[in-house]
Amino acid sequence: MDTQQNTALARALAEVPGPLPTRGVIHITIPHTERFTVVGNHLAQHPDLSCTAVGIAVRIQSLPQGTEVGIKALAARCKEGEKRIAAALRELEAHGYLQRIRDRLHGKKVITRTVFCNQPTALLHPRSRPAAEARPQPAASAAVPVRMPAGVHAAAPGPVRVPVPAPVPTAAPPPPPEGVPVAPPAPSAPLFERRVPPPTAPKAPRRPLPQPGELTPELVRAATTFLSDLHRHAPQFTLSEDDVRRLVPGVAAWLERAARPDAIRRALTDDPPHPLRHPAKLLAHRLTELLPPAPPGVDDLTALAARPRVVVTPFQTCDDCDRAFRSPTPGHCRDCRETRAAAYAQAAA
Repeated sequence: MDTQQNTALARALAEVPGPLPTRGVIHITIPHTERFTVVGNHLAQHPDLSCTAVGIAVRIQSLPQGTEVGIKALAARCKEGEKRIAAALRELEAHGYLQRIRDRLHGKKVITRTVFCNQPTALLHPRSRPAAEARPQPAASAAVPVRMPAGVHAAAPGPVRVPVPAPVPTAAPPPPPEGVPVAPPAPSAPLFERRVPPPTAPKAPRRPLPQPGELTPELVRAATTFLSDLHRHAPQFTLSEDDVRRLVPGVAAWLERAARPDAIRRALTDDPPHPLRHPAKLLAHRLTELLPPAPPGVDDLTALAARPRVVVTPFQTCDDCDRAFRSPTPGHCRDCRETRAAAYAQAAA
């Protein structure tokens, strides 16, 4: 029997944008509408955490507030044993994702609270909020009700008044003179900085198409022929007459910089987006952004050739002891030369 084909999977693969990779994973992304948890790549791709620790962290992050996440509670939910779960919790605690805090209740009972942070690096550099917005202070005459534990009996059933700490006295600024307008207070700094520009932000102007130093008739003829013949090598890059006339200066600038036509064709047509809706705009973008540097002039090559060279003395092998030594010519090493000189002096004496 033939292998059963999954038509739903084939339909999903056909909707994946761009060409499918020849190896590796292929992602089919379906947006979640309910019951999902946002997990950062700093956790999912952590280089020092084991896969068990990452899975336990994702399981803890998906649980609601107040759920037991001890070793025995997690062992009852997961297939891993208590030893592996305990080792995973120690890994998460070592990297700051998990913390165990001991707290003493009113009845002198000590409990352990498990705190899980989904992004521990954000706790290292917290942004300070203005003092006025950090915590709103209730009025001195306001009554704040406080819930009492079950085992503690309050003296009166009414609300308990919490005294408000007195502010630290500071030197009051002098009042402004009469008739001078008072400037409004400066707006407080936002708690989070926007790193992605909003959709309404003005876009940077596009760079103009490169122009050759001199648009000669030979360059115009070669660039026009190149653009008109481009659809034979890449059928999706079929250009109109106006597109060819508009892109001729950019191709001429590449040809003026000694770029070969096959190299220009590969740079302009390799790995296009799928589907390609505006081939002329893509060619204009690549002609501008991938423009090669100008070839060096004769003076630059002369200065490069006149650069002082470092002469390295080659290794030679001694004729007597076969020792390696540096010398421009073959011969004997220093020790053999001294031995020969001493023998000659002794023979002469």
